[in-house]
Amino acid sequence: MSVQTLPEPTVADRGESVAKLNAEIRREARRATTRALTRSLLTFVLTIVAVLVIWVGSLVVFRVSAYVGKGPIDVWNFLFTVPAAEANRAQLFGQLGVTLGHAVVGFAAGLVVALLVAMVFQLSKGVEHALMPLAMLLRSVPLVAMAPVIILIFGREFASVAVIGGIVVLFPALVNIVFGLKSASPQMNDLVTVYGGTAWTRLRKIALPSSLPEFFAAVRISVPGAITGALLAEWLAVGGGIGGAVGGYVNSAQFSAVWTAVVLVTGTALVLYNLVQIVESVVLARMGMADRV
Repeated sequence: MSVQTLPEPTVADRGESVAKLNAEIRREARRATTRALTRSLLTFVLTIVAVLVIWVGSLVVFRVSAYVGKGPIDVWNFLFTVPAAEANRAQLFGQLGVTLGHAVVGFAAGLVVALLVAMVFQLSKGVEHALMPLAMLLRSVPLVAMAPVIILIFGREFASVAVIGGIVVLFPALVNIVFGLKSASPQMNDLVTVYGGTAWTRLRKIALPSSLPEFFAAVRISVPGAITGALLAEWLAVGGGIGGAVGGYVNSAQFSAVWTAVVLVTGTALVLYNLVQIVESVVLARMGMADRV
């Protein structure tokens, strides 16, 4: 009995198999991206609904006076239907623009410093052991208590905005990024070392790509943190923006303006947070890291 052998696959057959495999990988990446985008959009919608329910429910449950407490309809009317609606929009959206400008400064300052410090910690464990306890100690000091010192050093100028906003962003982002850099596989680090790679090579080739989910998490929590820092800087130091105006609204009993300012700031923070989350979900899904979101 003769034994029949299967014919060897030709170059064309192998090329066709590779093409099919690549097409399947692309289809799976598109499906994962669509799932991640749908999940993020659904989360965003549910968050907005939950905020509205809590807002209206709190006014009802705590029986807040209609003179002081304003609901969604009151805010809508203040911005769009009352005779002074156009002036109200111009004033509040202008103040919101100033606050967002301050928030961008604090966000950039805090996140860049957090990334650089985390990279230094990854390259030198001695520096990390020396400075991380100091960073946590500074984080435990209330920013309101530090603000007078910051103002004395930097004055009531633009630099104070960067410092106060940067401090709010820095420490949570630093913890997340440091954790992400440590999440790299030890086997991958060992492989780079075996091939003669330096600590900088391990950081660039292994640690930084592996820390991408934690970096996005740091960006997400930094967005509302930067807005909070901007409001604090405006209230305590430089004035202007929503943070500098709310106190005047309260003192003059302009409660519709107070609630509208709070709604604008909160809504902006929610929108930006969820935009970052959508970008994060799509990027990680396309990179095959969606299970770490």
